[in-house]
Amino acid sequence: MPEKVVPGPVQDNACIREAVCIHTMKIFDSCKDKDCIDDLRFYPTKNDQAVVDRAISIRAGTAELLHVYIDVDPAGYHRGFYTVDVRYFYRITADAFVGAPRPVEVSGLAVFDKRVILFGSEGSAKVFTSAGTCDGPDPRKMGRTNLPIAVVEAVDPIVLSMRLVDVCDHCPCDSDLTEVPPSICACFGSDLCFSNEGRRVYVTLGQFSIIRLERDTQLLIPAYDYCMPDKECTNAGSEDDPCEIFSQVNFPVNEFFPPNELSGGSYPPFRGSCGNNCN
Repeated sequence: MPEKVVPGPVQDNACIREAVCIHTMKIFDSCKDKDCIDDLRFYPTKNDQAVVDRAISIRAGTAELLHVYIDVDPAGYHRGFYTVDVRYFYRITADAFVGAPRPVEVSGLAVFDKRVILFGSEGSAKVFTSAGTCDGPDPRKMGRTNLPIAVVEAVDPIVLSMRLVDVCDHCPCDSDLTEVPPSICACFGSDLCFSNEGRRVYVTLGQFSIIRLERDTQLLIPAYDYCMPDKECTNAGSEDDPCEIFSQVNFPVNEFFPPNELSGGSYPPFRGSCGNNCN
């Protein structure tokens, strides 16, 4: 048996020193989703709306997940289950072609709402800690302390397609967009255009996400020893020679010579195939 047990896989003959009680967040339920979000309304800035109105065509750009708003409420028809309402706020960029040789980049907001139902158990205890605010309790949280906490993990979505339509054309049913946080609007540097006049842009996104419900709980776990770091802290002062530090950096070969194969040995997708007569 090794003299010291370190974090990681544990051998069967490892000696457990004691059982300890820890306070942590326990995951009661979780789900993963791969959403294909079809025809999301794209709300450009007011300046970019003028560009969209003159555009001949539009080309998809990138999408950035700015923020996720989460709300948890008990599911009235089943004890211990909760509805988790999630609203994703995206910053979308695109290239609008207005007849000039170069396209004009436009940016705007897209919003996606979804609801899932997860098990979060039950609890009626109200938790108060010394880390609370010194000005008194928060009225918004006083009646909701028994709810589980919802956590959403998501990556930036993939832009699958984007299309430009006229108002007279058949447009998808657009729900009124309300309650856009000021912090989201501030990410665009200009006022957003929520008007139904002018031409419209719709974007289709692919979103990967994991949603889970957690609760504060106490767990009894085996403990081997205190976790003492082995690595010594390096001096981050200005005494180090920058050229010496740079000499230890490996040359970025892949930045100059792209690899012929992707990681795992698979070839890039959409690679053309050829017969035996190809060189």
